[in-house]
Amino acid sequence: MRATLRIILSFVALSFATMELKAQESDRTQRDFELGQATEVLCNIMREFDMGFVDDVPATTLLNSAVRGMTVATDPYSEYLSEEAMSAFEIMTTGRYGGVGSLIRKREDYIIFAQPYKDSPSDLAGIKIGDKILAIGGEDMRGKDVEDISSRLKGEPESEVEVVIERNIGGAVDTLHITRKRISIPSVNYAGIIRDGIGYISHNDFIEGSYDEMRRAVEKLLATDSLKGIILDYRNNGGGVMREAIDIASLFLPRGSRVVSLMGRDSSSLSHFDTRYAPIAEDIPLVVLVSNSSASASEILAGALQDMDRAVVMGDRTYGKGLVQETRYVGYNNYLKYTTAKYYIPSGRCIQSRNYATMRTDGSATTIPDSLRVEFRTRGGRKVYDGGGILPDVEIEPEYVSRFAVMLYTMGYMDDWADRYMQSHHNNKIDIRTFSITDADYADFCNYIADKDVPYESATRKALGILEEALEKDQYTESLGDVVEALRAELKDDKMSNMQTYRDEIVDALNSNIVLRYAYQEGLQERMVVDDSEVDKAVELLLDRDRYMSILQPVDLEHK
Repeated sequence: MRATLRIILSFVALSFATMELKAQESDRTQRDFELGQATEVLCNIMREFDMGFVDDVPATTLLNSAVRGMTVATDPYSEYLSEEAMSAFEIMTTGRYGGVGSLIRKREDYIIFAQPYKDSPSDLAGIKIGDKILAIGGEDMRGKDVEDISSRLKGEPESEVEVVIERNIGGAVDTLHITRKRISIPSVNYAGIIRDGIGYISHNDFIEGSYDEMRRAVEKLLATDSLKGIILDYRNNGGGVMREAIDIASLFLPRGSRVVSLMGRDSSSLSHFDTRYAPIAEDIPLVVLVSNSSASASEILAGALQDMDRAVVMGDRTYGKGLVQETRYVGYNNYLKYTTAKYYIPSGRCIQSRNYATMRTDGSATTIPDSLRVEFRTRGGRKVYDGGGILPDVEIEPEYVSRFAVMLYTMGYMDDWADRYMQSHHNNKIDIRTFSITDADYADFCNYIADKDVPYESATRKALGILEEALEKDQYTESLGDVVEALRAELKDDKMSNMQTYRDEIVDALNSNIVLRYAYQEGLQERMVVDDSEVDKAVELLLDRDRYMSILQPVDLEHK
């Protein structure tokens, strides 16, 4: 009887499995049919445009437009990569390319060198920030754009490029023959002991080789005699290669520790990624600094260290990008980068904060409300939540940066003035940690800005304009118009008034621009750490062992 029952149950189970398999096959057949229909319609539309449209439109143009439309309908991270775009994508993921090794920017009719990397071909050739590119390969570069100049400077390693420059300092015109090299953009731009035995590492992206750079940086700190803790700075780090984040986690976690899991449409695609190297700093106290621009691989690393109760995360809630992209070859040297999975950190939570499924129906991506966030637990039992980035253990309100100061920087005025400053100060010796321009220097910058167009309107003035419109619509202008005029008269936000209102921020930015010209990116980062209030708070925490350990005890992380 029992044998018969087992046979019946086995038959029923097999029947259900067969039915499920048939259902999956039917669903796949239906999807293939719909895909075939859509493909046929797309081809017919392209053919009609090719044959009958009033103007000639290349097939590649139609294809590019159609693909852009498809990627827009999915999420912001999916994109079509043509052969040309793939080259830029590879530079972004590897940090390596053949060239002279410098950032460039536009100034009036010419392109100038904006930041030669230390020990790069451009640096070794004596090029300085502000030097103007007059010609490349014998061709006049006046009027060329940044993309054109960039493509001309890049090339196969060991090939030579002739560049005629006008020196920012002295104005001499020099013809340089620069041998291109394989350029590796540094991933770690500063590592050192900042004070009282606390180490600091600034890591700006996740590219191939980031683990090796981070390992060397940690080893450098460990070589000191009195290391008490390490600050890992991932503020504004937008992420990159996931594998690098996993390997960096292995510096601090036991070998075989779970760091992240990926899952696509269903559980059958679930895959796990663990640390594969032995740790070298398993017991060193850690603080991880994050901001609302920390995303993707940064969140994997910060979240894994938080979930394992291995580090205190400090700063602002992170961006919340829990989506994984892959690139697939689609023919004729073209690629498609698209989202294939979500990632889940050790506690089991997904930190994706935006729902792009709604965007596909109504054009807008929605954030996941607090009420729908699910509670998870760290290894030590602390509560953490999914659906909204990484909530720091210690939250710090971001410092306000005036839009006026940002506008001066983005329009190139600060860089241009710093280039002019170096013309008469290039022989000075400075202490990069304490350097500051003088009052006379700032007065000179104000004079420089006096005739420049700065398209800035304060939030207060914008609000006042909205109020005026509302008063006029509601017919209150006659009774309250004088009040508005009085407010307008009191509002001091014209350009030169703003130069005084936001003087401290502007001076800090000018100081940084000048330090960069003396000491490269590494020196600039060293200077910035000195006056960084968030770094100060991280140092204080690491020096207060009792408080540090108390934060890692089981406590609730409140929704914000």
